[in-house]
Amino acid sequence: MGRWEPDARGRLAQAAMELYGEHGFEHTTVAEIAERAGLTERTFFRHFADKREVLFGGAAELQATLVEGVASAPTGTAPIECVAAALRAVAPMFEERRAFARQRQAIIAANPDLLERELIKLATLAAATAAALRERGVSEPEASLAAEAAIAVFRIGFERWITAPDGGPELAQVIDELFGSLSATVTAAEPASAPTGGVGGSTATTRGRRRESRTRPASPAASDSPATM
Repeated sequence: MGRWEPDARGRLAQAAMELYGEHGFEHTTVAEIAERAGLTERTFFRHFADKREVLFGGAAELQATLVEGVASAPTGTAPIECVAAALRAVAPMFEERRAFARQRQAIIAANPDLLERELIKLATLAAATAAALRERGVSEPEASLAAEAAIAVFRIGFERWITAPDGGPELAQVIDELFGSLSATVTAAEPASAPTGGVGGSTATTRGRRRESRTRPASPAASDSPATM
C-alpha cells in the first residue's frame, strides 16, 4: 500500500536527487528512482515527463509568476522597475528550498546537457519577460534590454544566494543589491556633456581654432608675451 501514499511527487523528487548525487544524473534510471521512492515507474511518469523534469519541473510556474509580476506593476512604472518588482515576486518561491537549489545546481553544473537546458530555460524566461513588457506598451529595444538585464541579475543573484552560508541575505535582498549595482554601472557609463571651450573642448572647435590661428596675422606684441613661451 506504500505505493499509494500521499506526496508521491515529492518522494520521487527526493529519491531522484539522492540518486543523482550518488551516481550522477546520466547513470540514474527511472526504475531506480521509482524503487527508491517505493513507487512504480508508471507513477513516476504521471508526475514527470522524464528524469530531467525533476530538475526543471518548476520552470512553467516560475515563468508565469515572473510574467504576472511584470503585468501587475503600476501604470507608468519604468521597464527596469517592472522587471525588478517581478523578480522580487519570484524570490519567495526559492527561500524554503535553498538546500534543494544547491543540490540541483551542482547536478546541472556537472552535466553539459543539463547546463544547456538551463541556459535555454533562462533564454525562455527572458523572451517571456520581454513579451510581457511589450504588452505594457514598452517598445524595442527597451523591452528586450530590460528583460535580458533582469535575467542576468536573477542568474548572478541566484548563484550568490545558493553559495552563501545559511542565514545569509534572502534572495530578494541579493536581487535588490544587484539592481543597485546595475543602476550605478549604467549611471557611470552615461556620456558627460562635451565642454564648448578650453581644455577638453570639441574636436570641431579645436580644428576651427587651429584654422583661425593659421590665417590670423601674429600681433607684434604677442611674440614677447610670457604667455606664448
